Amino acid sequence: MDFESIPWVLVLPLIILQFILMIVAIIDLIRVTHTNGPKWLWGIIIVFGNIIGSIIYFIVGRRNE
Repeated sequence: MDFESIPWVLVLPLIILQFILMIVAIIDLIRVTHTNGPKWLWGIIIVFGNIIGSIIYFIVGRRNE
């Protein structure tokens, strides 16, 4: 696959969205005191799970108090 053949107009917004969502999830994970499960595990899921990991954290990992 040639580097120039990648449709950057479609890919770049997804990369930016993933980066922003990951940063927001990490900041929220640091600030919150209690989560559903260990915080270190949620950190791994957020970083290595890309967009899906961050979304799963916000749906399942946050504990509403």
